[in-house]
Amino acid sequence: MRLLIFLAPLCLLAACNAGRSAADGAGQFGRGLGAAATAPLDDLNLRREVIPIVLLQAEGNPYDRRNLNQCSTIGAEVARLDQALGPDTDAAPHGDGSYLSERAADAAAQAALAAVRDATTDFIPGRSWVRRLTGAEQHSRHVQRAIQAGRVRRAYLKGLGINANCAPPASPAWFRPRGRSQR
Repeated sequence: MRLLIFLAPLCLLAACNAGRSAADGAGQFGRGLGAAATAPLDDLNLRREVIPIVLLQAEGNPYDRRNLNQCSTIGAEVARLDQALGPDTDAAPHGDGSYLSERAADAAAQAALAAVRDATTDFIPGRSWVRRLTGAEQHSRHVQRAIQAGRVRRAYLKGLGINANCAPPASPAWFRPRGRSQR
């Protein structure tokens, strides 16, 4: 009986969390539905993904050393790249503290949005040719080149940070400077 008294509130809390997670997933689906439904605009090159300036700069010269004479400036440049690219592979994964029901709701919303996006883009006959003729394919390749250049630049900057004995984020997360930073 005592066990039942203890478990009943826990079950109610779990049910409340699952319901809230489902509502959050439905909200996420609703917020992404517009972008998924208008995905053909990307194929027709009527809507373009904006490339962040930091990635365009990296594409222009990923090994530029101007104004990188201090650990703080190297770290600031790495932070700008992290903002555009997301966390680097050396960053520890952050436990977001989410419940399994929240992660399941997120996955379900993403799968539903992918299905809507696929359904809206599948109606375009000769989609690959349309993307080539409108320039959407070329822009997509440009976005990928800029992302790759940003990754190269971030790795280069972290190498400079190690060489200058800088603490993270101006160097990889695993690096520990010897004594004091040089700059």
